Amino acid sequence: MNNASATKPSLSDILKSDLPASIVVVFVALPLCMGIAIASGVPVAAGIITGIIGGIVVGAISGSPLQVSGPAAGLTVIVYGIVNDPKLAAYLGIIVLAAGVLQMVAGIFRLGQWFRAVSPAVIQGMLAGIGVIIFSQQCHVLVDDNPRKTPVENILSLPEAFEKGVFPLDWSQHHQAAYVGLFSIAIIALWPVIVPKRVKAIPAPLVAIVFATIASYLFKMPIFKIILSDNLFESFAWPNAESIKALGDINVLIAALTIAVVASAETLLCANAVDQIHTGPRTKYDKELFAQGVGNSLCGLFGALPMTGVIVRSSANVGAGAKSRFSAIFHGVWLLAFVWFLTDLLAHVPRASLAAVLVFTGYKLINVKAIKKIYKESPSEIPIFLVTVFSIVYFNLLVGIGIGFGLAILKLVYTFSHLSVKLEDKPTENIAYLHLRGAATFIRLPKLASTLERVKPSRELHVYMEDLDYIDHACLTLLVDWEDQHKTTGGKLKMDWSELHPRFQRQTLNPSEKTMTRRSNSEVVNV
Repeated sequence: MNNASATKPSLSDILKSDLPASIVVVFVALPLCMGIAIASGVPVAAGIITGIIGGIVVGAISGSPLQVSGPAAGLTVIVYGIVNDPKLAAYLGIIVLAAGVLQMVAGIFRLGQWFRAVSPAVIQGMLAGIGVIIFSQQCHVLVDDNPRKTPVENILSLPEAFEKGVFPLDWSQHHQAAYVGLFSIAIIALWPVIVPKRVKAIPAPLVAIVFATIASYLFKMPIFKIILSDNLFESFAWPNAESIKALGDINVLIAALTIAVVASAETLLCANAVDQIHTGPRTKYDKELFAQGVGNSLCGLFGALPMTGVIVRSSANVGAGAKSRFSAIFHGVWLLAFVWFLTDLLAHVPRASLAAVLVFTGYKLINVKAIKKIYKESPSEIPIFLVTVFSIVYFNLLVGIGIGFGLAILKLVYTFSHLSVKLEDKPTENIAYLHLRGAATFIRLPKLASTLERVKPSRELHVYMEDLDYIDHACLTLLVDWEDQHKTTGGKLKMDWSELHPRFQRQTLNPSEKTMTRRSNSEVVNV
């Protein structure tokens, strides 16, 4: 850890670094707070309130000082499902509150690290599945149409949305909204490429929304605008006796658990990613998990959206030169000022431009580079990724993650229980070759032992371990003991014991031994 970065920031550092960075972050956060609220099917104010709490409250107690929290695209699918479920719609606040309490309990019991123990294929599958759902849903909003009831219906009706936005060319409401949306996407995609480096600090989504708002206002386009209450506090939906009683409903508890698990995993993965792009203090995962729980508990009390740590805002924060948690806190203050003083201005923002931001976000969540990396490192992970994506889209987020996680466990069990043992005997040369592939664990020890028993007396056995992923103490002991017995028949064992050193953790015949002896040539090798 950088010792300097661990000290409290001076007033000079706050004014020079954190204050300017917070201005960049708020312009990234504001469009996302509004867009995610609309995509979730809740008032725009609910998204902004979450951003304010994520900045001021969570920013002040966060275990990851440079991470910025707020409403996240990853929870959009869950919230949209809740608010469109007649049995759950009235209980969003208490669900988010319960999720926050679960997170605080998890933080207290130091479960932060466990939320990171998820297969990369499942994580990328979750993000890609969410991306597909957001993309297909917001393509309808982009043409001023209403999303369908299910993700599958949204995907199947994409041609219909395209047709509404393009044909006929009659300058209808759908047609004008499509122009605004596509214009916004073009700006978001091209802005980082065509503008000078000194201008790139201005977030592309903000530029897109500003231009779209100006265009829709000047041309008096009859397209949907965002609806924002004149009084932010009118949006508060405090829990009541009825909603508290709903905690006895298993469906409410499952929804709360789903939000808690997904929000925690996304937050801590984001914190890990943020740690990799700065040199300041490392994340305290349990503290961060507790802070997120506090934030979500408050969001539940105010009837706002649930929050997570968000990589888009966090990376913008680090890139803008933030040095401490004050940047996140200031960004929350700016959000509050925006909705307090600029309500009339925000009411002119076209809904299609916010949909464009989320369409592009959904596309980016399908991280092709990360998928290629998974395929390159472990092709067998790709089926897990694909099944996770399909399950999330076809069923729901919790089921999809559960299926993906289950497949990852099954793959792990198979990997650590599968051992290919191939014996080649060369009588004319008095040599035998033993090829091991997979994991040599005690589970497969009988298979290895029976193969060794087939080796003819006096043979010189060559063991090849290049394709071996793991070997445990039991199998190592078997090889050593077998060598002793085989030597009595005039045979030999040849195996590159040094190959074990770079491949496996230190294995010893008993806890007190620090070395293993290759008895065939009296060479002592650390393994």
